[in-house]
Amino acid sequence: MSTDRDPLAVEDAPAPSPEEAAASEPGEPGDGASPADDAGAASGGDAGADGSEGEVSEAEDGAREEPAPASEPGAEAPGSDGGSRSAAAEALAAAVRAVESGERSAASFFTGPSGGRRAAGAPVPGSGASPRPERTPAPAPTAAAAPAPPRPTPHIGAEGLDGVRQVLTAGGAPQTLAEQVVGVLREQAAEALREDPWQLLAVPGVRPEQADGFARALLGPECGPGDERRAQALVGWLLERAALAGHTVLEASVLRTALGKQSVPEPDEALQSALAEGSVLVFQEALETPGAARPEPDGSEPEVPVRLLLGLDRYAMAEESLADGLARLISTFGADPAEATVAAEADAETVTDGGDDGQEAGAGSGTDSGTDDAPPASDAGPGAAPDWEAAAAGAPSPSAAELIRAVAASGLVTHSGGEAARAEPLALVVAARALGLRACAAAHTEDGKRRLVALGDLEAVTVAGLLSGQEGPGRDAEGALALDVLAVLDAPQLDVETAAMLVESLTDGTRLVLSGDPGVLWSAGPGRVFADVVAARACPAVVSRTPDTGPIGELVSGIGVGELTTVDAPGKEVVIVPVRDAGEAVHRTVQLVADSVPRAIGVPAEHTQVITPGHGGAVGTRALNAALKERLNPGPGRFGGFDPGDRVAYVPAPGRMVPGTVVSADAAGLRLDCAGSPVVVPPERVGGTVRHGWAVTAHQAAGTRWPAAVVVLPGDAAQELTRSWIYTAFSRGERHLSVVHGVDQALPRAVAEIPAKERTTRLRSLLRAPQSEV
Repeated sequence: MSTDRDPLAVEDAPAPSPEEAAASEPGEPGDGASPADDAGAASGGDAGADGSEGEVSEAEDGAREEPAPASEPGAEAPGSDGGSRSAAAEALAAAVRAVESGERSAASFFTGPSGGRRAAGAPVPGSGASPRPERTPAPAPTAAAAPAPPRPTPHIGAEGLDGVRQVLTAGGAPQTLAEQVVGVLREQAAEALREDPWQLLAVPGVRPEQADGFARALLGPECGPGDERRAQALVGWLLERAALAGHTVLEASVLRTALGKQSVPEPDEALQSALAEGSVLVFQEALETPGAARPEPDGSEPEVPVRLLLGLDRYAMAEESLADGLARLISTFGADPAEATVAAEADAETVTDGGDDGQEAGAGSGTDSGTDDAPPASDAGPGAAPDWEAAAAGAPSPSAAELIRAVAASGLVTHSGGEAARAEPLALVVAARALGLRACAAAHTEDGKRRLVALGDLEAVTVAGLLSGQEGPGRDAEGALALDVLAVLDAPQLDVETAAMLVESLTDGTRLVLSGDPGVLWSAGPGRVFADVVAARACPAVVSRTPDTGPIGELVSGIGVGELTTVDAPGKEVVIVPVRDAGEAVHRTVQLVADSVPRAIGVPAEHTQVITPGHGGAVGTRALNAALKERLNPGPGRFGGFDPGDRVAYVPAPGRMVPGTVVSADAAGLRLDCAGSPVVVPPERVGGTVRHGWAVTAHQAAGTRWPAAVVVLPGDAAQELTRSWIYTAFSRGERHLSVVHGVDQALPRAVAEIPAKERTTRLRSLLRAPQSEV
């Protein structure tokens, strides 16, 4: 691994100063000076639970982009006639104007849609886990992507919108928020806001201090920090904020502290009120303690320490539905999870460590081959039982054979491995088809699908396409996917809601394989599904012994086990480019993409991807994209900031980024070419779903690979680096990796000491519960 000044670069221009680099950044008020502002929870860290301004996650501001409020030409914020307004109302108006003008994305201070409240009369949750619903046939989704896009604004007529506008004006908020308010609060939005002004917090982009100003203008002296309505709204807002950082639940103590930071005088009372209202669910989870607990002197069972977890029903129910579905698949073939765990421990020498607590392959590694537990003839449906052992004997590798045998014996199997190991679940799918079974391989992205097709699977699909019915075998009369075997690659990218939808779409008897690289970042959405399933050790777990080859593969494999090693790169496959400051980082990045990599490696600029920790700051995606556009495709941005030939990152649904190129624009919208597929983005969605795409974040890049990658590590992002972020970013290049390195010792320290930013979830404990409870 070279550490030269830049063996690929041509010293053709002096590096600009930090001031010059910052000057090239489009105006983003409030974005902060560091890309860390946007990367604070890139891996699903617990940052953001308190709603602090600077903790906007990379996933939130990129992969979970929300549409900006629709702009009304000529509209001005209420109060522009010189009338007095509170400082908070002014801040609210200024924030909305920034979104409308494009100076700032709504996602940069986005709180997420409200999880809603339980209907009146709904049972109040108890202190234990609430009962999970019975399985019903899964209807075929009608959306073109999964998860589904935000709900459309209901039609309530001009009179209803006028009523909402009047309330907004009275509170000093812009009238242009009216449609968003109706979209969230539905038909009775005006009455709801009058009765509870803090419900404005449910509107994307509104922060507590802004909602406080709105409430103060409407309620006058009656408004106070201890208002029960305020506390209720803040509980929901904080839990939605936590979901954007990857959590499905929060510990009660964490939520209590966050409420205190928002000046709620009695946080405990606020939580009790939220529980009584039914807007929040409470769960008890036993804490794991080393060693077996000893019986009490009187012979009674010892008291097990527990922690209280609070969550919105949207995510809690998705997690429980997912646990139910996975347990159903496990039990279909009579597999005993305890036996699977013992077998996994017995075969632990096959482990390749890659992190901690399920983030690494070894959390549930190894598996019983299952040859003594071949399924009975009835498992194969009509006709003779499939000869799984013969299929395993003809597998192209020992790991593929091991996977086939594991799938023969269990309805759920996890498979861990790197890029080269993708051939193993594909071998399983090919073998299952040869046995007469309906089998399918699904990837997270279109590029993942392309790589499966390149390996020979012309029937590969994406998860979104499979769920929407646009790809794959379709559904049967009961709404279940018409499949006997489904292998989901890139499984770490599954968020809990998508995973629940997928598992609920599988009928009894379908075999599911969750396959992925355990070292990469977790999903952009809430949950850590793959890591939790592996860590629960409730099903057989196969760990591939097929290594990724070449200098990049060797480097990334070392990172996976916490070691940043020097690799031999005779063909300049890996190059380190040290930089001193932000200005030099931008200069070197542009030079690498536009000149050095095409000249020395032979990879053109359009096939080289820049990856940086966040969107904001002097070396975030905005600044880098501005500099790269100026060098590679200069233009006036005549199509809403875009020109034909611009590379873009299109986010059709939360958690999915599709690389593309601008073709043209007309009244129908912005026309893109996404890997040969034409896409038209309506004008009202362009601002919230399309960014320039020469530079993206690691969360956006997950699931996609390019011939060359340039990873930028600016000094102000040092505190945000984790092993999983570095692993993900460094593994995006197929032939070449350049690292623009400005973080000094923070890089090896993150690789060795900071595996990932934790997430609070329940799936692992749900899967470990006794089968009578699962």
